[in-house]
Amino acid sequence: MISAVVLTRNDEAVLLRCLKSLLWCDEVIVVDDESTDGTVSVAKNLEAKVYAHPLNDDFAAQRNFGLSKAKNDWVLFVDSDEIVSRELLTEINEIASPSEQTRNDKIVGYFIKRHDIMWGRELRYGETENVKLLRLARKNAGKWMQPVHEEWQIQGNVGELVHPLLHYPHPNVAQFLEEVNRYSTLYANFLHAQGVSEPAWTIVGKPVAKFFVNYVWHLGFLDGTAGMVVALVMSLHSFLVRAKLKTL
Repeated sequence: MISAVVLTRNDEAVLLRCLKSLLWCDEVIVVDDESTDGTVSVAKNLEAKVYAHPLNDDFAAQRNFGLSKAKNDWVLFVDSDEIVSRELLTEINEIASPSEQTRNDKIVGYFIKRHDIMWGRELRYGETENVKLLRLARKNAGKWMQPVHEEWQIQGNVGELVHPLLHYPHPNVAQFLEEVNRYSTLYANFLHAQGVSEPAWTIVGKPVAKFFVNYVWHLGFLDGTAGMVVALVMSLHSFLVRAKLKTL
């Protein structure tokens, strides 16, 4: 018995594809952050349980709210721009089956790989090449921590699934830049609240190093135009975090 949790905010354009890939789940929970488009209607049309809950710039709290609403023992977190492939759903159902749980009763969570598909091309290099996220776990195994770039911290043994989530981020560069600006503000505020301070040289030094690592060291140039854009914009993210932190 598996509950899926999806966080939304004005995701009408991508949510249908995501929720259709979750129809096999016993329960689908949508936690909506005050959407003004048709997001809620899309979710309700596919019989998801919709909860209106303001984000208040805290993604961990939003995910924990969704976790608290899940009724099943296993909970799967999927972002609105992700889909669960047929191969992944088969694998999840197998590991959550009673017979498998009897055999692996000490495993309480699983990392899932994620493949980015951007502008019709799967990104195989750069910082996205080896992404794996803890997205499937028992409901009471732990909770989400940190308001941005949040992590599910659980107690117990963790496994890793073979098949990935499929991620369709950033339909265009403008949306990518808007998201980076928002997330860099949230992360700078978090670092400031933690008392973090960095030398002035990191404002330029770390973004340059990040671009080199993504585009050259991890062969991001092999992903063509999309690889170049990702390397540049993520370096911009690094710059904005440190510049905003410095102003704080």
